[in-house]
Amino acid sequence: MKKIQSTCNFCAIDCNLDFYVEDGRIVKTVPTKGYPVNDGFSCIKGLSLSKQQTTVKPDSLPKLRQADGTMKEVSWEEGFKYVADKIKDLQSRYGRESVAGISTGQLTLEEFAIFGHVMRNYLQTNVDGNTRLCMATAAVAHKQTLGFDAPGYTLQDLELSDTLIFIGANPVVAHPIVWGRVRNNKVPGHKIVVIDPRRSETAMNADYWYGLKPRTDLVLLYTIAHILVENDWVDHAFIEKSTNGYEDFAAFVKDYTVEKAVEVTGLSGDQIRELAELIHRGKAVSFWWTMGVNQGYEAVRTAQAIMNLALMTGNVGRPGTGGNSITGQCNAMGSRVFSNTTCLHGGGDFGDPAERQRIADIVGIEEDLIAKKPTIPYNKIIEGINEGKIKGLWILCTNPRHSWTNNETFARAAKKLDLFVVQDIYDNIESAEDATVFFPVVPGIKKAGTYINLERRMSAMRPVLPRGKNEISDYECILGVAKALGMGPAIERWETPEQCFDMLREISRGKPCDFSGVKWDDLTGSKGRQWPYPEGKEAEYADDQRRLYEDGRFFTADGKANFLFEEPLPNPYPPDENYPIVFNTGRGSVGQWHTQSRTKEVKFVEDVSVKKAYLFMNTDQAAENDIHEMDRIRVYSVNGENADFLVKITDNVPYNQLYAPIHYIECNKLTPSNYDKYSREPNYKGGTCRFEKIAGGKEDMYHV
Repeated sequence: MKKIQSTCNFCAIDCNLDFYVEDGRIVKTVPTKGYPVNDGFSCIKGLSLSKQQTTVKPDSLPKLRQADGTMKEVSWEEGFKYVADKIKDLQSRYGRESVAGISTGQLTLEEFAIFGHVMRNYLQTNVDGNTRLCMATAAVAHKQTLGFDAPGYTLQDLELSDTLIFIGANPVVAHPIVWGRVRNNKVPGHKIVVIDPRRSETAMNADYWYGLKPRTDLVLLYTIAHILVENDWVDHAFIEKSTNGYEDFAAFVKDYTVEKAVEVTGLSGDQIRELAELIHRGKAVSFWWTMGVNQGYEAVRTAQAIMNLALMTGNVGRPGTGGNSITGQCNAMGSRVFSNTTCLHGGGDFGDPAERQRIADIVGIEEDLIAKKPTIPYNKIIEGINEGKIKGLWILCTNPRHSWTNNETFARAAKKLDLFVVQDIYDNIESAEDATVFFPVVPGIKKAGTYINLERRMSAMRPVLPRGKNEISDYECILGVAKALGMGPAIERWETPEQCFDMLREISRGKPCDFSGVKWDDLTGSKGRQWPYPEGKEAEYADDQRRLYEDGRFFTADGKANFLFEEPLPNPYPPDENYPIVFNTGRGSVGQWHTQSRTKEVKFVEDVSVKKAYLFMNTDQAAENDIHEMDRIRVYSVNGENADFLVKITDNVPYNQLYAPIHYIECNKLTPSNYDKYSREPNYKGGTCRFEKIAGGKEDMYHV
């Protein structure tokens, strides 16, 4: 029996797992003991990865849509040529930007890079990813405040903080390994604080829960800053040495009185003052946010308001501190820095001639073919299709028919495309229904590559099982189309993921994300490597748990972090007499993942998952409307759509709010087409609705 260490490619923790393989089959999966991230633990999703050896179709070939609507299998060479010829034809007739791509936070670093190289460089067109749906806000906030998209913490900080504040984050369900680190916290008297409209599973386990009104976070955070300034509970030495803009920020928050915050947030004055005092009394305060903040209409400024609190109190760069974003998908960090979409590979500037030439020399392409501007964002791609401007779309490892906000807009777009390439493990995802081309690729247990987790740790995915006949990886699929396009010398240095990794190492050299000291073989069977890890300084950077900003220096031009702020915007969808109820969304259970393309194949997850779309309703609201457990309701959204849900009744969701898990296609049928103005991340949690009971009795949630 052979043991192979590899990386779980579900969430951004990037746990490592030991796969025990015999006769070409996985017989046991055990979380890797001693790995700094998960140290012998894993959630149910990681342990289920071995199930993909039986659920992914072997011996699969590409399929092309025929004139009669059927799909016909063809050879890989024919599939590559068809897509390449179609792309060239569309670009010749309608222009460079008449084709586009959408990737995902679940590809490897190398797959991001080659797709960005082919699409953004050679084809000079647009590619965005579903990282836009979860982490664009954090990326923009980090870059503006810190000078680079570089969260500074290590997961060990969860165990070293005496005051942990979770804002719009529910790690008990969404990041159980994070929650495990919280439970390992041995700091005497440490406090867990949750700020969330819903009494989430994390709130149930917290010492303090502040159930504010939805989308009032920014007012609350500015008010906390006001109290800290008013009482002089700030770290003047750190502010002077390491920040810009504090005096302007202090003047700005003077208007954010407790009385105003009580009216806006629904919290009491005592609660607001208590929260400020908890921050003041803490010696090592850490702030943690995720989708409850990121997926909003003023999300970047909200994330920066969190970081402002950390900066003004000096809770940055020390053990157990920081204004820290919790990332969603397994390689969202890799996508943010190396996909060539919103920045050049490695975080470079599209407008910097020297950087463009440097990268061109490394990757083997003429400088004029390096992408010249950031991609248009996800929403503009979908809108461009519906407006008839974009004729071809290639999606990889993502399911936007399900996951895109106001997802009926994607359903309409898919039917308008002349070329719609879906590249995925499964051919039965919702997005594949209208595909003109389907490329079947292998799951992570059969491919090699690199991932970067939420704390900047690079880890290795290595093949656990041998490939079967006709099986290829995402990387090889992209490479096949690249060669069919006739890229020639522009693709010669990209033959394998390892060659690509070596180019990315060189591109990273001298950048904040420098990993020039990390070699491909070094990651195999290792504890991973946090960037930066520059060549020649390996001994200096050898610690397995490293945080950034310990010297109070940041990646801005002057080395100082920026206080950034502005007046809160009016809510684009305030509750009114037509749509009086807030429609909130989030995860349903630890075992479910996104659109359930993968986890629905795992029997022990599927057996305990609700089969039909459901939501949670407040007990009093249910009683007022004669609604009982497992009754069916129809929800009408402010976006003009409606969908049916089963009802679970709870006191943990406030009156005039509904909470729907994202794992069902009905959920994002109802979310609005509205975006943060800086990150262009969708306002998933900002819709409003009304509902009516549907006659017909109860349903069995788990067996219908």
